[in-house]
Amino acid sequence: MKLRSYLAAAAAVAMSSAPIVAHAAGTPVRVSSSVEDAESIGGGFLLPLLAVLAVIVAVVVIADDDESPASP
Repeated sequence: MKLRSYLAAAAAVAMSSAPIVAHAAGTPVRVSSSVEDAESIGGGFLLPLLAVLAVIVAVVVIADDDESPASP
């Protein structure tokens, strides 16, 4: 039980000190990229359409009223 407590405390310290160590190491600050071609990134309708069709098919398969018994 004590080992679990020590491991939890060590993990908490490591997670809380990681941003401080990264900042002290002099890592470059993130910079946003340009948005010149933002329209070419997405906006497609095929993937959402397939997702909606998959949900409809799943509902139909689950709600199938097959009243025959599974065993004779």
